[in-house]
Amino acid sequence: MADQAFVTLATHDGYARGAMVLGKSLRNHHTSRKLVALIGPQVSDTCQSVLKRIFDEVKVVDVLDSGDATHLDMMKRPDLGVTFTKLHCWTLTQFSKCVFMDADTLVLSNVDELFEREELSAAPDPGWPDCFNSGVFVFRPSLETHGKLLQHCTEHGSFDGGDQGVLNGFFSDWATADISKHLPFIYNLSSIAIYTYLPAFKQFGGNAKVVHFLGKTKPWSYTFDPKSKRITGEAHEAASQPTFLLDWWTLYSSAVVPMLQEQHGDQPFQSGCVEFQYCDTVPIESEEIPEASCSSPAQVETPLSSEQRKQKWEQGQADYMGTDSFDNIKSKLDTFLK
Repeated sequence: MADQAFVTLATHDGYARGAMVLGKSLRNHHTSRKLVALIGPQVSDTCQSVLKRIFDEVKVVDVLDSGDATHLDMMKRPDLGVTFTKLHCWTLTQFSKCVFMDADTLVLSNVDELFEREELSAAPDPGWPDCFNSGVFVFRPSLETHGKLLQHCTEHGSFDGGDQGVLNGFFSDWATADISKHLPFIYNLSSIAIYTYLPAFKQFGGNAKVVHFLGKTKPWSYTFDPKSKRITGEAHEAASQPTFLLDWWTLYSSAVVPMLQEQHGDQPFQSGCVEFQYCDTVPIESEEIPEASCSSPAQVETPLSSEQRKQKWEQGQADYMGTDSFDNIKSKLDTFLK
């Protein structure tokens, strides 16, 4: 299917590494479609070189910004403004149909059947199911649609300051017009939903085809020891079910790091893996340079109060690798049910 493609977007090196893992996961599950990566001009030459080895096409695009600081501040996610760059995907008119996938998604099995769907097919968002989550969606490239989307941005803006608000505003009848455009949740299994509806995850999670690492803390924000399979870092708010996070790091360390190492030659680089003994300073969804996340284990922190934990949960920042881990929650539920 030369005229169909999976498309992703990386505006900086952090997301570029996510795109590498996504591309590898698609390849590993034998997709028959082309792979395209849209990248911002800030992506380094090294990351561009590795992306070109994984993807059929790597295209540098201008970074668009919503400039909607008010709504982005409401979400506490000022970094999402550049996600407007996602609208460039409608300019890929060499393809008849595409599936967009955020760079913080991971494919768990072949999903080529998504191309049987029509524009705009997507899965419901866990926070507001009458809206679709824009992390995975089927679309038809069209310069006409692209122009209308930009016009919609100009006239109406975005109700959340990011691309999801724009796309839901533009495809406003998604919730009611055609149920066939509602993708099953297994094609965009949002990490947050695992904890908000644990019984459903236990029942259906084994059928997941795509996991989406929602939230501010991304897989590449951590440090990984390939030998012990231990994931550590300064950030404790793991935005994922630990098993899926381990899947991401296993693929990254085994398939992506060797390619990055080849590009760097004898020069040290920040892989995020303990065995290389370097600190990881990959930007965490921000153009600002964060504090280095070194390979040493996370520092022990003072336990949070019940109110503080509640606030963390409400902000989507539960301690999924510690107190609020899957096993701990399951144990508490089992105790309560007994």
